[in-house]
Amino acid sequence: MSRKPNLSFWQIWNMCFGFLGIQFAFALQNANVSRIFQTLGAGVTDIPALWIAAPLTGLIVQPLIGYASDRTWGALGRRRPYFLAGAVLTTLALLWMPNSGVLWVAATLLWMMDASINVSMEPFRAFVGDQLPTSQRPLGYAMQSFFIGIGAVVASLLPYLLARLGVSNVAGPGGIPATVRDAFYIGGVVLLGSVLWTVLSTREYPPDQLRKFADAVTHTETVIDRSHAMGRGMVWLALGAVGAWLVYVYALEKELYLLAGGLIAYGLSQWWLSAGVRQGVVTQVMSDLHTMPPAMRKLAWVQFFSWFALFAMWIYTTAGVAQMHFGSTDPQSEAYNNGANWVGVLFAAYNGFAALAALVIPLMVRRVGLRVSHLINLWLGGLGLAAFLLIRDPNWLLLPMVGVGFAWASILSLPYALLSDNLPAEKMGVYMGIFNFFIVIPQLLAASILGLLLRVFFHAQPIYALALGGASLLIAGLCVLRVEEPNVTAEVAQA
Repeated sequence: MSRKPNLSFWQIWNMCFGFLGIQFAFALQNANVSRIFQTLGAGVTDIPALWIAAPLTGLIVQPLIGYASDRTWGALGRRRPYFLAGAVLTTLALLWMPNSGVLWVAATLLWMMDASINVSMEPFRAFVGDQLPTSQRPLGYAMQSFFIGIGAVVASLLPYLLARLGVSNVAGPGGIPATVRDAFYIGGVVLLGSVLWTVLSTREYPPDQLRKFADAVTHTETVIDRSHAMGRGMVWLALGAVGAWLVYVYALEKELYLLAGGLIAYGLSQWWLSAGVRQGVVTQVMSDLHTMPPAMRKLAWVQFFSWFALFAMWIYTTAGVAQMHFGSTDPQSEAYNNGANWVGVLFAAYNGFAALAALVIPLMVRRVGLRVSHLINLWLGGLGLAAFLLIRDPNWLLLPMVGVGFAWASILSLPYALLSDNLPAEKMGVYMGIFNFFIVIPQLLAASILGLLLRVFFHAQPIYALALGGASLLIAGLCVLRVEEPNVTAEVAQA
């Protein structure tokens, strides 16, 4: 068995360049969709439910795309057809969303946009695992983080910069500010161009060759215990049914129906497994979920608490900063829109710091290892989010963005470096898709319960969602200590 050859800096650059455009679109979505929803008439308490589209599409799309890309080979290779298809669909959504005009159309387009972003994003994660040897994977994922940071900086700043250039920043009745509209148009061009660069400048190893490399992990099929699957299914179905009944009887937040529905869906998937159906994507994905490597199980908790925090930040920072630091809750007011633009600057700042952190993180990993590096970065992010409650001058909110940037860069790179060395080559895509469950589920949970938590414990003040996010990042840092460091010694010995 041969060792997978190292790639040059520029080869890694080309294979990661497409993430510039993907994150450009993702950052436009994160920084502006809550603003669009409020401009079109949504209340603060309605925002989590409207954002359900983003994590739910990832939950469904990523494992399906991973499963399909593992089994694809053609003129464009294994992963690249999905890069290109997702980029085209996302570009169409970016061009349409700022012209949606009514709330339900904007919410539908968020579904389309997020599903399309996921079609491109999931194969990019597996692409690095396919192409790079173990020793270069931290660099590859850090390079992705670098492009994510650069793309997000420019995308998040666009409405602010366009306003400084004289583009109208105030929405008329039922309309969206021209700054936001033009930013989405620019995003479509950047996304399609950068993904095309990666598609045209890279090549892929055929599946047979990947299995012959020395870093390929052997995959063994595990038989699912059908009786246990049925028992699990009954328990989760019962919990979901009782939860839905409680929401109805006590007239709780309607978002909690999502949580109950998730429990019921998981219970039904266990019944499907217990039926002994051996063919098809659903059976394969659910089987792989229950037989995933131990390192992936431990990393699941790290991801859970990390992405709960990020989702809280994305959906509540605009409302929280506009209310606490600019004194407005009216999305039609100048003060609110100035606050929303400043949030775009803050999001650009943390992504800029993430791009710089992507250069620092490989040095951290060499000195203290993957686990401790990730813990440090997550704690920096947790302290940064908590600081929003203490800072009153909005200009000083740039300071905690340093910590958030380091956490963001680390979340986008180090868990994948820890994970990819434990995955079989023939299942790299589907396991990366399943790993997305532990990104999506905490976002669905946040969408279900954050509104309730803010109403019951924090007088519906959105800024406290960021405090909850900070605490969640501190917990994620502790969870990473349970994960083992990958062993690169054996690979180097075979070089």
